[in-house]
Amino acid sequence: MKALEIKGLEVIFRAWRRRAVHAVRGVDLSVEENEVVGFLGPNGAGKTTVIHVLLGFIEPTRGEARVFDRDVRQSIARQRIGYLPEHPQLYRFLTGRELLTYSGRLFGLKGSSLRDAVERMLEFTGLGEAADRKIASYSRGMLQRIGIGQALINDPDLVILDEPTSGLDPLGRLEIRRMIGDLRTRGKTVFFSSHELSEVELVSDRVVILTAGRVVAEGRIEELMPAGKRLEQYFVEVVGASWAREAAGS
Repeated sequence: MKALEIKGLEVIFRAWRRRAVHAVRGVDLSVEENEVVGFLGPNGAGKTTVIHVLLGFIEPTRGEARVFDRDVRQSIARQRIGYLPEHPQLYRFLTGRELLTYSGRLFGLKGSSLRDAVERMLEFTGLGEAADRKIASYSRGMLQRIGIGQALINDPDLVILDEPTSGLDPLGRLEIRRMIGDLRTRGKTVFFSSHELSEVELVSDRVVILTAGRVVAEGRIEELMPAGKRLEQYFVEVVGASWAREAAGS
């Protein structure tokens, strides 16, 4: 069974008296269980729109998206997803422990199950010593980690991360990389967007590159690129060629 499958996905945003925006154009992609897949593209490529369709935030104009063979419009499908947005809005007046406890309760956890889940997430994120500090005192890296803990509190099978290393220093990026590796070891599936291509190259099994709402390349990194070429160089070439085709066809 595929963890994630998208077929013929199109999203068109329409507004009164404004030109329609074709944000996603016939996207097909799939992610196998226990895979780590980097979802890449320049700003405005449509990555976040695709992610929002998976989460039920946006209704697709055409096509379908399925999670573990269930339509994402069904709440039972979305219950198997953990999500970290690019800019998580956290309750900074709470402590890390209080935030995780609150999030667990939203998923119906209670009693010893809730306490155990909170402790597991504090250990997983490496925030045990900061658990009883206000989130307002957390560094950028700690905020990302508690955000990931919040996303994982319900033990989801598919983890979607939107720019998880954005704004982090090298130590912060290393910690996020460690967490993604741990998730793979635990049998989880990770689908994440990022502009940090060197990080993507280190942790991904496969990459999908989106430009102007279309998938322009996908596959295992070692299959896409000749030996010695870096992902960043390949990305620039693929995106540049796609833009040239768009310009020629317009």
